[in-house]
Amino acid sequence: MVDTDCEQLMTLYIKNMVCPRCIKVVRDELQAISLTVKEVVLGRAIIFRPENVSVEDIHKVLVRNGFDLIQDDQSKLVEQTKIIIINLFYKDNPEQNMSSISQYLSGVLKRDYTYISTTFKAMEKIPLSRYIILQKVERAKELLEYNEQNVSEISSLLGYKSVQHFSSQFKEVTGLNPLKYRNQQLYHRQPICAIQDLKETLSESE
Repeated sequence: MVDTDCEQLMTLYIKNMVCPRCIKVVRDELQAISLTVKEVVLGRAIIFRPENVSVEDIHKVLVRNGFDLIQDDQSKLVEQTKIIIINLFYKDNPEQNMSSISQYLSGVLKRDYTYISTTFKAMEKIPLSRYIILQKVERAKELLEYNEQNVSEISSLLGYKSVQHFSSQFKEVTGLNPLKYRNQQLYHRQPICAIQDLKETLSESE
């Protein structure tokens, strides 16, 4: 039982949590510095903090493991947006939410999409629409490397209305169409928690 007279209940908003393994790492690391962990989900942890553990102690242990504490509301919104988008593309059957990502984000976050996208661009220096494309292409790379689905199936899974649109967008980002990316095995992946618009140009072999 937690003695709430000696321990403060806190909700931590955490940056760069994007997978189930992140949840385990955060839980283990917080417990390692004598925190009672009530709940950990992507982007958030609820803890009881004893007086002898400072917020700076928590910050240090998170940074050491590639995470960070989020303090302001706009940063929280951006991180929540990222987590929703990543989860959407990495679900087993995401097509049901792909018809309108803007409406889906607005519904989950309970915010107007214009506000979400404006805040995202201001904080991340990249349009939200571009970030969504980059995450879709990054997921497509992974699926192409697995070689378990054909290009048409991957296109459908990621919510593209046509294979042509998928191929065009994939090539615009990577410099290769999906089939050549798969066949040449020039695999070049980015960490999804820190994806950047690198304007890749993977050369096509003759």
